[in-house]
Amino acid sequence: MRNIRENIEFVRNVVKSAENVSHPVEIIAVTKTFSYQDVLEVLDCGISRIGESKIQEALPKFSQLGASLSGIAKHFIGRLQTNKAKKAVENFDFIHSLDSLKLADDISRHAASAGKIQNCLIEVKVSQEDSKTGVLSKDVSDFYIKCLPIPNIAIRGLMVITPCSDNPEDSRYYFRQIKNLFEGIKKSFANPNFDILSMGMSSDYKIAIEEGATMVRVGSAIFGERNYGDK
Repeated sequence: MRNIRENIEFVRNVVKSAENVSHPVEIIAVTKTFSYQDVLEVLDCGISRIGESKIQEALPKFSQLGASLSGIAKHFIGRLQTNKAKKAVENFDFIHSLDSLKLADDISRHAASAGKIQNCLIEVKVSQEDSKTGVLSKDVSDFYIKCLPIPNIAIRGLMVITPCSDNPEDSRYYFRQIKNLFEGIKKSFANPNFDILSMGMSSDYKIAIEEGATMVRVGSAIFGERNYGDK
C-alpha cells in the first residue's frame, strides 16, 4: 500500500547514504499524473521542489494548489516546445530542457516581458532514441557559449535523461560522462552560478548521486506507479 510519507523518508535516507556525497543533493518530487492532493501531501512532508513535464497538466494543478505553492520551487522537466515557452516562463522557476537557441531566445523574450531572469538547464542528449531530445555532448560547450549573451536567462547547469534500461547500473557511464562535461564547463568559465547537475530518476537516483548529481528527479519512488490511462 502506498505511503507517501514513508517513501519520502526512504528516498531521503538513500540520498544521505549514497557513496562519495560531499555536496548537497536536492530532491525534486516529480508530480506528473498525480493529483493535487498527492502534491499537498509531499509538501506537508517538507518537499520544497516539484517537477512537471506538461504545461496543460501543471497549470490546473497549480491553480488548485494555490497558496500552498508559496516558497515552493517549480521545475519544468519535460520537452518544451517554443509555443509553450511563455506559459513555462510565467509558471516555473526552472526549465530543465533547454535544447536550442530558438528556444533560448523565446524564453529570453518572455522572461523580459515577465520582468524575471529565467533559470535554465541545458538538456544533454546521450541516447540514440528518437524520443530523447537535447544537445549532443560534443556540442554542449559551444551551445553554452552561444547562450551566455542572451539576456534574461541564467544557464545554471546540465540535465540528462539516460537511455531506458532494466539495469540501473547502465546509467553510471552516462552520469560520469555528463559530470565530466559539467566540471569542464565550470572550470573553463569560472561561473559560480553554474552549479546544478540534474540527473537520476526513481530507478537510478542513488547511482546518479554517487556520480555527482546535485538534483534528482524522483516520482514513482515517492508516489507509487503512475497511471497514464486518463492522461
